Amino acid sequence: MTFPDTDTTGAEPAAVAERYARRAATERYSLLQPDVWLTVQERQRAMLRLFAGLGWRTLADRRLLEVGCGSGGNLLEMLRLGFSPEHLSGVELLPERLEAARRSLPPAVTLWGGDASQVPLPEGQTDVVLLSTVFSSLLDDAFQQQLADVVWRAVKPGGGVLWYDFTVNNPRNPDVRGVPVARIRHLFPQGQVRAQRLTLAPPLGRAVAQVHPGLWSLLNTLPWLRTHVLAWVQK
Repeated sequence: MTFPDTDTTGAEPAAVAERYARRAATERYSLLQPDVWLTVQERQRAMLRLFAGLGWRTLADRRLLEVGCGSGGNLLEMLRLGFSPEHLSGVELLPERLEAARRSLPPAVTLWGGDASQVPLPEGQTDVVLLSTVFSSLLDDAFQQQLADVVWRAVKPGGGVLWYDFTVNNPRNPDVRGVPVARIRHLFPQGQVRAQRLTLAPPLGRAVAQVHPGLWSLLNTLPWLRTHVLAWVQK
């Protein structure tokens, strides 16, 4: 499978902002929704198994950078998992989300605003660069590669990119597209990619979790009904 590059003039970040502006406010991703907390808990367990499998005995001394940190929800999650605030950092394109992150997170967390491909990130100092549903919102192939190269330079040897994103297109949302594992390998050709399928297909998950959360867990045992991957791309 090939992924041809397209011409890019730096317009993709502005296009991303426009796409987000079109999204209606919704409670769909509230943790009060049973499918949401089931999804979050599954992802947390998978991340903790991954970190333990790397031989990490503590997360307090590990440095984590999130590209596309939004309102800071994932960084708050990382604090709960054991990362220290002074070792956490994030980059966010949208000013209103960046301000929300600054209000939510401890002052010791470092936050940058703007296009992550242009932010002077520290090179080779980060144990984990977190990319959570970022690349599915980037529709320009060349910009995807540009950002992937910046991310890769930030990772220290022995560290990696922690990737969580969906792999299939959403026919109802032309502003996003799925990112298959082959594309992850194409973006990070020097990395060693380990991926596992997670997350019951959200439309199905929302429907069955409203009936009973146990149905979500039951159907999620079928790998072909999972639409996302959690991948570790090791340097």
